[in-house]
Amino acid sequence: MDCANCKNPMITAELENVEIDFCSGCEGIWLDAGELESLLADEAQSRHLLASFVAAGQSTETGRRCPICRKTMEKVYAGPKDKAILLDRCPRGHGLWFDRGELKQVLESETLNQNSKVIQLLKEMFNGMD
Repeated sequence: MDCANCKNPMITAELENVEIDFCSGCEGIWLDAGELESLLADEAQSRHLLASFVAAGQSTETGRRCPICRKTMEKVYAGPKDKAILLDRCPRGHGLWFDRGELKQVLESETLNQNSKVIQLLKEMFNGMD
């Protein structure tokens, strides 16, 4: 699979038994449909986070294409309004694109324990990831 941002081939990494696609060039992350929920491993928290996604409307950020269907992804805000993070979501439901550091930001914006296994693994896998 090629990166939605810089078009480099992505590598597959395993995080908490979930395969994520990672670009070593721009450090973006692609999560297939359902993988974010699997990372959270808490159904109520997953529903809460997914319910927080709000269409961004007009954005100055460059549009990206879904690495699966090649359709232009829609911009959505994720997380609480005061900490909303702009993400790319496939309009056909294939998955979510996270620019460098955005997955960590989304997970930290939720009520996850900052010492949770997922947060710690992200810090280890992507050392220095902002």
